[in-house]
Amino acid sequence: MLQAAIANAENNHQLDVDRLVVKEASVGRAFTLSRFHTRGRGRVAHIEKYFSNLTVIVREREEEREEEKA
Repeated sequence: MLQAAIANAENNHQLDVDRLVVKEASVGRAFTLSRFHTRGRGRVAHIEKYFSNLTVIVREREEEREEEKA
């Protein structure tokens, strides 16, 4: 996922790859896939398969000037 964010920043936004830093990374809930698993004596067990969305935000690092530090 991080490689895709870096490639998008380079190709779509013309950012310098060597100056990129991760600004934010988060995980959100997407959807639930419901399935049933057969059990003994004609019963069923409910199975939920969870999926998630990953979000990675990268930005270009700002160069700190030595003049401002002094």
